[in-house]
Amino acid sequence: MHWKASITALLVLLTTSAYTFANAGPKQTPPNPSTQALHALFDADWESALAHEPVWASYLGEKRFNRRWGDSSIAAEQAKTQRLKTSLAALQKIERSQLSPADRINYDLYQRKLRQGIEAQRFQRYLAPMSQRGGIQSIQNFTQFLALNTEQDYRDWLARLDTLDQQIATHIALMREGMRTGVMPPKIVMSRVPKQLTMQLVDTPTDSPFYKAFADISDNITPATQRALQQQAQAIIKTKLLPAYQTFNDFFVNEYLPACRDTVGIWDTPNGKDYYSFLARSFTTTNMTPDAIHALGLAEVARIKAQMHDIIKEVKFKGDFEAFLQFLRTDPQFYYDNPDDLFNAYLAISKRIDPELVKLFGHLPRMPYGLRPIPEAQAPDTTTAYYSSPAADGSRAGYYYVNLYQPETRPKYEMEVLSVHEAVPGHHLQIAIQQELGDLPNFRKYDGFTAFTEGWGLYSESLGYELGLYKDPYSRFGQLTYEMWRAVRLVVDTGMHYKKWTRRQAIDYFKANAAKSEQDIVNEVDRYIIMPGQALAYKIGQLKISELRQRATQELGDKFDIRAFHDLVLGSGAVPLDVLEDMVDEWIASKR
Repeated sequence: MHWKASITALLVLLTTSAYTFANAGPKQTPPNPSTQALHALFDADWESALAHEPVWASYLGEKRFNRRWGDSSIAAEQAKTQRLKTSLAALQKIERSQLSPADRINYDLYQRKLRQGIEAQRFQRYLAPMSQRGGIQSIQNFTQFLALNTEQDYRDWLARLDTLDQQIATHIALMREGMRTGVMPPKIVMSRVPKQLTMQLVDTPTDSPFYKAFADISDNITPATQRALQQQAQAIIKTKLLPAYQTFNDFFVNEYLPACRDTVGIWDTPNGKDYYSFLARSFTTTNMTPDAIHALGLAEVARIKAQMHDIIKEVKFKGDFEAFLQFLRTDPQFYYDNPDDLFNAYLAISKRIDPELVKLFGHLPRMPYGLRPIPEAQAPDTTTAYYSSPAADGSRAGYYYVNLYQPETRPKYEMEVLSVHEAVPGHHLQIAIQQELGDLPNFRKYDGFTAFTEGWGLYSESLGYELGLYKDPYSRFGQLTYEMWRAVRLVVDTGMHYKKWTRRQAIDYFKANAAKSEQDIVNEVDRYIIMPGQALAYKIGQLKISELRQRATQELGDKFDIRAFHDLVLGSGAVPLDVLEDMVDEWIASKR
């Protein structure tokens, strides 16, 4: 899963969605009025996005707004809708026929983004601004993206903390309106939040998770200034944050959690089925219906399961499919005893993959990536791994985060495929290349289309064979397990959110078809519950990229160059699947 699946859980609380990101584009003066108007709009909207979404700006490495949170009030959301409509009207006044081919693509993609943003606002999902995966209860984790090094960095963070009590009050107001209108999350997943909130309910400011950044303060700051900053932090925590979190905890436990819904599917919310159909279209960049996606998932599960049975025969296992899955989940040979050994094994896999990339790619990114454990407070309630993008200014590398919680539930046979997906040639390779494309507007550099980004991540898993991985049958079964995992998503996500499946049905279907641990399966299903539609993008995107590779291979024969194909797919950043298909078809025609 790409970085954003994790940090979005934090940022969505305090910022608006990044539908309006754009950039000034080329530095030279555009040659005609239409081009000039397009890039002027990109420039204005980019600055507006940074100003209205300062937390996202900070994540990108833009420090001008580091002292502020975004306004997440209902009035601000209404104003956002109007900004989107104003931008769309301005875009549609530009004469598209006068633009260059590249700018026509920028025009079309930006129009799609704006229209999706306007439609998303109609469903008012900002009235449910937190989940068990992150939110106001764990916003202190944002410091890992801030690169606190200078006195000014710490003073900016203090300025944010000084107004965090106002943000908490705003969130209570949003959630009360959600209670009134029925835009409520499921109780089963939100019941994890009180335990997460307890870390904020401390007696001493120095025990607060917000104080850790000051306890570990940078050596670049003089001792006297360190003490002054620490004293300020303690005062803010004591007088503002502790009372605000106590108020929030009382509201959440006594009012909000009891009002959360007993069902898990988004269908049981206002306009829920319409909203889910919108999410399915948005995340897959197709016009596929939930019913069609569900049927595709069932077919993919059957296809992959047949390949799994072949491996079970190969290892001469005595027992049925369910017994083999139980063997994989419970046999100690497949697990590490402690977090350190697990982390070091991930490091070793990354070192094996990196030098092999030149076999499959002509262009590699300059930006490096690192490996980090998922923070301990988050680990029990989140997924196996995620990726965090580099900062836009290059000040922070990309990071592949791995879950070390309960190492006895983290199978060795999944580690290679997971690393290929999250780091290279998966998310880091694709996103770092995208950020280094100098001629792309920023709404394409730093945002994207989930079907492409996650489709690429899943497609990359199949490249492990060409990179010399999956040498033993259990690792090959691990690769199939991950592909099965994404096929199962098509079934259970549509099942819960459109076909009224229960959480138990989803868990049981998952367990019957994938060799994931119970801990992983529960966390995954709970993720789909709170992020409806997002899980559809992986398999839909992977199937399209694989289909396009097969088409190019068949039509070009000896002229097919895998390195050139991959460079083409990644060379325009994340695009909708229909745009990608047009690009590949044009490339095939040019190579004949």
